[in-house]
Amino acid sequence: MSLRELARVVQTSEVTVRRDVRALEAEGLLDRRHGGAVLPGGFTRESGFPQKSHLATAEKTAIADLAAGLVEEGEAIVVGAGITTQELARRLARVPGLTVVTNSLLVAQALAHANRVEVVMTGGTLRGSNYALVGSGAEQSLQGLRVSKAFLSGSGLTAERGLSTSNMLSASVDRALVQAAAEVVVLADHTKLGTDTMFQTVPTDVITRLVTDEPPGHDDRAGTELQALADQGVQIAVAGAGGNPVGEPVPAARQQRSSSLPGPRRGQVAPGALRGMLGDQPAGAERGRVADLRRR
Repeated sequence: MSLRELARVVQTSEVTVRRDVRALEAEGLLDRRHGGAVLPGGFTRESGFPQKSHLATAEKTAIADLAAGLVEEGEAIVVGAGITTQELARRLARVPGLTVVTNSLLVAQALAHANRVEVVMTGGTLRGSNYALVGSGAEQSLQGLRVSKAFLSGSGLTAERGLSTSNMLSASVDRALVQAAAEVVVLADHTKLGTDTMFQTVPTDVITRLVTDEPPGHDDRAGTELQALADQGVQIAVAGAGGNPVGEPVPAARQQRSSSLPGPRRGQVAPGALRGMLGDQPAGAERGRVADLRRR
């Protein structure tokens, strides 16, 4: 549910609901997402295209802006399905001599009128929820292909398992896309960091670079996950929500296992401190709203 809908149900402000949702997450009763909350655990049914297209839109735009700078004139790349990869494709229309292999109808549509870009689509069966071609036909059409980079999105990203998705057919095609590329670039906004879903697509040690946005200061889970990914050699590029990069790609070599991520920001809550802060909440109407949300 969105914060707006929760505020309407319990008849209070979104600011208050945001604080109450944070308290419920600390108790393990739900997981916060950008602009709302979901049932706990990442192994949930995948949202459809209409729902996903309205989540973290500014962040996805900023990520696409930064990722487009990684593509050079005359390259051959593969681009997987997703809202963020669709945003990336819109920016790739200006890159001359580019060849884009994709299983996404949305990516192909974004490049349909780009005269200087050649678009190659896989075969396969159409999956309507994300407008992607999946199945054995898609996988077979990728055999023998070799490109410089693969740009992929997914449902979740953790340092332990890497990129994952909640659909088996989509995961299988994404793995075929990865096998065709010399480098793997993952596009994931901060709401996906620390989320683990059913089917692994890209192990962490295969991810060359992560392009993401800067997590909010109160999002300790995303910050911790970014640090863990960097410690495992993933190069991190952080974009601002306004569309301007706030951090260039980190050029740390994998074998160095080092991180160039910034330290804690002023006012950032340290991991574990949130529960202590919540213990000082007044016992009046605020706790009543938390209880009301818990019952619902």
